[in-house]
Order: sequence, then structure tokens, then C-alpha cells
Amino acid sequence: HRRVMGELLDCPDWTEREPGNRGKVLAHLLGSGGLPELADDARLSPEAESTLAVFRAISSARQVYGAAAIGLFIISMTQGADDVLTALALAEIANPHTGAARSLAVAPLLETVDDLDAGPGILRELLGYEVYRAHLAGQRRRQAIMVGYSDSNKDSGIVASRWALYEAQRRLVGVGDDEGLDIVFFHGRGGTVSRGGGNLVNGILGAPPGTVKGFLRLTEQGEVINQKYGVRFLALRNLELITGATLTHTVARGAEEFAGEEREILAFMADASRARFRGVVYGDPRFPAFFREITPIDVIARLNIGSRPASRRSGEGIENLRAIPWVFSWAQVRIGFPGVFGFGTALDGAIREFGLEKIRDLLKNSIFFEAMISDVEMVLGKSELGIGQRYASLADPEHAFFFDMIREEFDLAGRRILELKNLDRLLDDQRVLQRNIRLRNPYVDPLHLLQIDLLRRWRDSGREDDELLEALKATVKGIALGIQNTG
Repeated sequence: HRRVMGELLDCPDWTEREPGNRGKVLAHLLGSGGLPELADDARLSPEAESTLAVFRAISSARQVYGAAAIGLFIISMTQGADDVLTALALAEIANPHTGAARSLAVAPLLETVDDLDAGPGILRELLGYEVYRAHLAGQRRRQAIMVGYSDSNKDSGIVASRWALYEAQRRLVGVGDDEGLDIVFFHGRGGTVSRGGGNLVNGILGAPPGTVKGFLRLTEQGEVINQKYGVRFLALRNLELITGATLTHTVARGAEEFAGEEREILAFMADASRARFRGVVYGDPRFPAFFREITPIDVIARLNIGSRPASRRSGEGIENLRAIPWVFSWAQVRIGFPGVFGFGTALDGAIREFGLEKIRDLLKNSIFFEAMISDVEMVLGKSELGIGQRYASLADPEHAFFFDMIREEFDLAGRRILELKNLDRLLDDQRVLQRNIRLRNPYVDPLHLLQIDLLRRWRDSGREDDELLEALKATVKGIALGIQNTG
């Protein structure tokens, strides 16, 4: 969108400008009617043509099928108010003098921890432009904001992600209250715990006070759709559960605001978890090679299982990898890295800093914290580091210490959870899940051994043997079906 806007404005340095400058220019052009009008024979780049075609299709669909035919326009990776104004400007340029921008409901998507932290500031900046206030007046003063679970987790680990999501929602609603706006949230959840899955009822009940208000919108993805909605009575039951949780939270029986020390504990854990996670995943230049050696990411990248490529851009770094293949790859090797790593350090540090009884009190009093503990415990229960160690044999011996680091972090998380909950074994208070995992593992384990052997042979062949690749694809699908918690 930024590149196309620069082309349409004939401004070569548009993408290099400060976001605030872009916002001021766009607000002025939108308010004054000064946006460029394209001639019928205007010569545009293919990127600009295809981008404007999207906005024309939106207007066309609404004219033919009604306003409800097209819902929110979601702006991925929103980093400033200018990104929201750009979408409105493009809608107007594509459909001049039709009111297309006025009728377009835009939802900024805040994906990383930094973007979530910046969210309230972005909203305040938007509201500083009279043209956007007028736009919201036409939207019944309702602003939808999409919050991303996958990328924030991949960016900083589970504790920092969950806390950033909580705080962003709380602060955004505060801005809305100050400005007389109705702020509603669209939750971009995936299937696994690290992508916002887990117990959805607790996730709703643990949301910050005042952030539900009878409105719930979320994504359901992948195998979760079949698991939750593939059979009619299960679909009805799941809809009952989330509707009931939404109503319960709305009538002020959801989470209560954290007291001062509770907030201090959670902020401490978020900081500790983020430092541990980012220090390894992004701070050690050897980690990307270890990840690509130990997991079948090179096979997953060749599967036709998604609408987008495995990576956002070229490069071997983890920052370039999309969240779904990142989580999927770890699930294949039975190491729940995205849903655990950093948590053990955070919980251990909190117990040492604040005392075990205060953490137990937080667990007893906070649905939010209880949901996080339960979700991490489930990931630990589903992980099998004995299998994971066999995959680690695929890695360069110089990278072997990474697996030892993972094992230590998992052991620490497990020990501290057992101590916190007074349990002998993980999931002792969730016996059905515990039994299902125990019964399922023997059927999936042989596929892992086969996949490890095939990976070694395929890589030794320079990844040129198509028959080995087809066999590997079969093992990936089989393991995914077996563990039923892939992405």
C-alpha cells in the first residue's frame, strides 16, 4: 500500500518519509478532495493496478449484493496512523466521487509486541485528524481493531505476547472511553496455544474488563475448524460455550482489573520471558541454522497447504518466516518450543522475586493467568523431548547445545508448574487429555522415526530425490493428523 501510494502521488521518497509526515499529507488530501484522479489511459505498475482492483471489487460487490457483502478491511502489519489513512485514500482513488472511503470500515491489525504496545498511540494519532473523526461518525463511532496472536508470540514468546495483547486491549478501550468511541476487537487466533488457541472460554473470560461488551469476533483456522465444527452437535456446543462466555464477561462476571502487585508480577514475567526468548531466537546467529536442521521446514515449504508462501521475504532468518510454518515445524518434531520457551525462566524468576504464595494467589484469583498456565501445561504434556532429541541428531554437532537449552527450559517450566499447582504429574487435573495423549503417542512415534531417516537421506541427496520428498510429505501429513495440534 505504501509503495502504491507513493507511485500514485508521484512521490519517489514516499516510503522513506516519516510516518507522521505521510499521515498529515494523506489527511489533508482526504479532507480537501486533493487526491489524484487517474485518467482512463493512466499507465500504472502491475502492483498498483492489482491493488486498486481490490478496492474497485469491494465497491462493485457492495453495489450488486448490498453493503453487508463486504465487511472489515484489515490492514496487516499496521505500524502507524498513515497505514489506515492509506487504505481510505486508495479506496477513494480507485472509486472517485462515490463515497467509497467513507463507507469502508478499516481495522488495523496489530501483530508484533511492539505494534501492540504502539496501538493506543496509533489510535490517538488517527483521532487527531478531523477527517478520520468524520469517517468514524459514518461508522456509528465504532472502531474495530484486530489483534494478532501468532506474530506477537513468534516475536517475543508466549508470556510477553499474552501480556502485550492484554495491555493493548485495556489501553485501547481506555482511549475509546476518553473519546466516546466503541472499540471492538477482532482476535486473530490460530489452532495451537502459541497462536492463540487453547481454552477459548478462559481466553474470553480472562480478557480485560470492558473489552468484550457483547461483541466477539475471531478467526478459526486449520484442523480446528473440523474438530470444533465438523459435526453438528459439536459445532452447536462450541458456539454455546463461546456465546455463554461472551455474555458472562459482558455482565461484569469476567476478569477483574489487576491489583498493583499482580500487574507487577505479570509485567516482570513478560519482560523475563521476552528477554530469554529473543536472546536465543533472534540474538544468537546460529539459531536459524539449528531450527532448519532439526525441523522439516524445508519439506513444509514445499507443501501446498496455505494461501501464502512460508516466508514473507527471502533470507534464512526466523524474522522472515511466517508464523504458521514456524509453529507447524516445531509440532512435527514434538517440541512445543513456541508455546513454552521463555516461560520456565519467567515463572521461576517470578517465584524467586515475589514468593510462591503470591504466585499461587495470582493463579487462584486471575482467569487470565490460570488460562496461560493451563495452556503452557498442555503444550508441555503434548511435547515429547525423547522424540525431539532424535531430530536433534540431524543438527550440526556445534549446534547441539540448543537442544540442551530447550530441555532445561522445558524441565524448569514443568517443575515450577507442578510446584505451583501441587501436582505430581503434568495434567493430573485434566485426566481425559492426559489419557488421550498417552493413547495417541504410540501410533505417531513410528512416523517420526521414519521421517528422521527420510530427512537425513533426502538432505544427503542434495534435496533432489523427488521420491524421498513425496515420502516425506506423507509423513508430515500423517504426523499432523496424528497429533491434531499443528498450527
